Amino acid sequence: MPALDPELQALLQMRDEDIDTSDIPEIKDWSKAVVGKFYRPIKEPVTIRLDSDVVAWLKSAGPGYQTRINALLRRAMAGGRRRQTRI
Repeated sequence: MPALDPELQALLQMRDEDIDTSDIPEIKDWSKAVVGKFYRPIKEPVTIRLDSDVVAWLKSAGPGYQTRINALLRRAMAGGRRRQTRI
């Protein structure tokens, strides 16, 4: 691991509340902010067997059917945290 710049090293040693951020303008308008712009989850290739009509339905909305599968599973996963359901 490369050595850190001395300024960065000094900042790492400080508590957050001791760092002077008075020269940084406060952002008041977040209307153009993009959620998750820099977040890229690690993807894992898998093989899954689905019914052909399910695949046809997913593909019928155009390109990106694997992304739709992931979104559907993520919603099911988030819903499962609140209550467990059996399929």
